[in-house]
Amino acid sequence: MTPRHLDDAGRPRFTNRLAQETSPYLLQHAHNPVDWRPWGDAAFEEARRTNRPVFLSVGYSTCHWCHVMEEESFEDLEVARTLNELYVPVKVDREERPDVDAVYMAAVQALQGGGGWPMSVWLDADRRPFFGGTYFPARDGDRGAPRGFLTILRELRGLWDEDPARVGGAASSLADAVRVALASWGSPGAELPGDTVLAAAVRSFEAAFDPRHGGVRRAPKFPSSFPVRLMLRWHRRARDASALEMAAFTLERMAAGGLMDQVGGGFHRYAVDERWLVPHFEKMLYDNALLAAAYTEAWQVTRRHDFARVVRQTLEYLLREMTSPQGAFYSATDADSEGEEGKFFVWKEAELRALLGAEADRFIRFHGVTADGNFEGANVLHVPAPDEEEWQALAPARAKLYAAREARPRPHRDEKILAAWNGLAIGAFALAGRVFGEERWVEAARRAARFVLDRMRPGGVLQRTWKDGQARVPGFLEDHAFLAQGLLELFEATFEPAWLAEARALASAVEHHFADPAGGWFSTSDRHEKLLARQKPSQDGAEPSGASVATAVALRLHAFTGEDRWRRAGEGALRAYAEALAAYPAAFGEMLLAADYAADVAREVVLVWREREEAEPFLRVLRETFLPSRALLGAEEGEALDALAHVAPVARGRVAVGGKPTAYVCEKGQCQLPAISPEKLAGNLATVRPPRVR
Repeated sequence: MTPRHLDDAGRPRFTNRLAQETSPYLLQHAHNPVDWRPWGDAAFEEARRTNRPVFLSVGYSTCHWCHVMEEESFEDLEVARTLNELYVPVKVDREERPDVDAVYMAAVQALQGGGGWPMSVWLDADRRPFFGGTYFPARDGDRGAPRGFLTILRELRGLWDEDPARVGGAASSLADAVRVALASWGSPGAELPGDTVLAAAVRSFEAAFDPRHGGVRRAPKFPSSFPVRLMLRWHRRARDASALEMAAFTLERMAAGGLMDQVGGGFHRYAVDERWLVPHFEKMLYDNALLAAAYTEAWQVTRRHDFARVVRQTLEYLLREMTSPQGAFYSATDADSEGEEGKFFVWKEAELRALLGAEADRFIRFHGVTADGNFEGANVLHVPAPDEEEWQALAPARAKLYAAREARPRPHRDEKILAAWNGLAIGAFALAGRVFGEERWVEAARRAARFVLDRMRPGGVLQRTWKDGQARVPGFLEDHAFLAQGLLELFEATFEPAWLAEARALASAVEHHFADPAGGWFSTSDRHEKLLARQKPSQDGAEPSGASVATAVALRLHAFTGEDRWRRAGEGALRAYAEALAAYPAAFGEMLLAADYAADVAREVVLVWREREEAEPFLRVLRETFLPSRALLGAEEGEALDALAHVAPVARGRVAVGGKPTAYVCEKGQCQLPAISPEKLAGNLATVRPPRVR
C-alpha cells in the first residue's frame, strides 16, 4: 500500500514501530501517522507507566473494511493525533496471532452480539477489555453513524479519567465473560457420538438446505456453511440419495456462481447474496484448499467431469498465482485494487465485445452478462445454466480475458507463509494428485511440506508464520494439526514413510503441549504467552477448528500405527464434544467428519509389489474408490516394506503372493484374504458398514 503522507522527496512522513515487523498487515500500517506498537509487553508497560488505556486494532491484510478504516481514520491526522495523545495504539495481525484475536473477539461478541474485522478494542494495562466493536466511521454522521470513531475515542478517555471504578468493573466483567466463552463446550459424554448423532446432524442440514441455490438458506453464503463432505460420507454408508443430491447440487451452484473466478480459477471467500453470484472478492488459501478436497471426493462418488475440472482450475490457480519460489503457498489476495472492491475481476459488456469480437454473443449468453451488470454497473461472470460442453468450447475466449486481465493492476497479495494453511494446501494437492494420478500436484505437496518442515521449525519447534526469511510465533494447535493431516495425505499419495513419521511427531507434540486432561486440546501450548484465557477450540467456521482436525489426525494415526494412545486421544476428544455435537451440529461440520471416521471402522489397505508398474491397476482402484475411513499403505517387497513396517506395523509380514502385486484389506489388524487382482480389491473395499441409528 502506498503511504498517503509523503514529504517533498516522495518519502513517507511517518514511520512507526510496525516497520520492524514482517507481517504484511502490520507493514501496511507502518507509515500511518498513528504511532502503532506491535503486541507485546512493552506496549502494556507504557500504558501502565503513563496511565493511558490501550487501543487495540486487529485485522488482516486482505480485509476490505480494514482498508476502509485505515483510509478514513488511521491516515487522518486529527484521529491519529487523538489516538497518540490519549492511548497506546497497538496493531495485531489476526492471522499471525489467532490467540489474541480469539480472546478479544469473545469480548466484542459479548458486548455487541457479533463481531468482525477490523476489530477495535479498548484495554487496560492488565490487558483486560472494557469496550469494543468492529468498524467505526471516523466522525459523527459518517455513513449514517450518530457517533463516530473520533467521538468515541474522546468519550472513552473521559470515562477512563473521570470514573476509573466503572472502567475497572467493566473490564473485570468482560474478562470473566471471555473466560467463559473460551472454555470447553458442554461436559464430556459417556458415549462416543456415533451414527445417531450423525443422522440427526444430516437431518438438521437437510432442513436448512436451499433447494434453489444449494448450501443453506441464508445470505451471505459461505462455502463452509453446508458440510458437503459429511453428506458424501452419509450417502456412502446410509445409501441416502438425498444427501448426495444436496452435496452435488451445492458444489455445482458454487462453481457456477461468481463465488468461483470463472476466468482465473479459484474461489473467492464468500457470496454476499443467496445465489452465490456476487462474491466478497478476497481469495484465501484455506478456502481453495478445502474446496479442492471436497470437489475431489465428490468426483470419486459421481465421476462428474465438471467436478474434476473445478479441482484442476483451483489447484492450477494456486500453483500459478499463490506459490512462492521456494514452493510454499502464500496466504491470500485482496478484494480491492485501485481503491475499489472487485475491480480486477469484473467486466463491462462493451469491454467483452471489444475483446472477443465474433465470440462475444455466445460468451455473453453463457456467462450471464448484461448491459446493466450485476455488480455496480459491471458484471461478475457466472454460469446461469451449466453445460460442460459449452464451458469447454468457450475456453479460448476465457483465455483471452485472462490475458487482458493480467494487464490490470492486481490486488495485493499477502505473501506470508502460514503453517496451518500450508498444511491444508499440502493435503489438498496430495489427495487430488493421488486421486487424479497427477504427479505434478503430488510434487507440489512435497515441496511445500519440505519448506515448512525445513524452514519453519527452528530448534525443532514448529512456528506459525514465515516471511522474509524469518519463522516467527510458536505454532498453535491448528498449525500442528493441519500440517499433520496434510502429511498423512502426502504419505498416502507417495507411500514415503518419512511423511507418516513426521505426522506422528507433530501429533505427539500436540499431546505433550496442547492436551487438556479432560479431553481435547487447547489452542495454545504450554509454551505460548498466557493471555486472559486459554481457549478450547469450539466451533468450525470458514476454517476447521484445530480440535476437529487434531481429532481426525489421532484417529487416522491409530489406524496407521495401531498405537492405542491415538485411539484414546481421538475418542477422548469426541466424548468431550459429544454434547455440543448433538446440540449444535451446524457449528461442528469438521468434527462430524471425525465422528463419522470413528463410527465407520477404518480400512487398513496394504499394497505390496515387486514391480511398481504392475501395481498400477491396484492403485487405480484405490484412486477411484471413495473410502473416507482408511489408512492406505504400499511398498515394494523387501527393504522398502521393512521400512514401512517400522512406522506402520500393519504392513509387517505382508508379501507379494506368487510375486504378483497383492492387496491386504484389514480392520484393526485383522485382514481379509489377500487380493491378487484389482477386481478382488475393489470387491473387498465395496463392503460398507451401514449406520446403526437408535
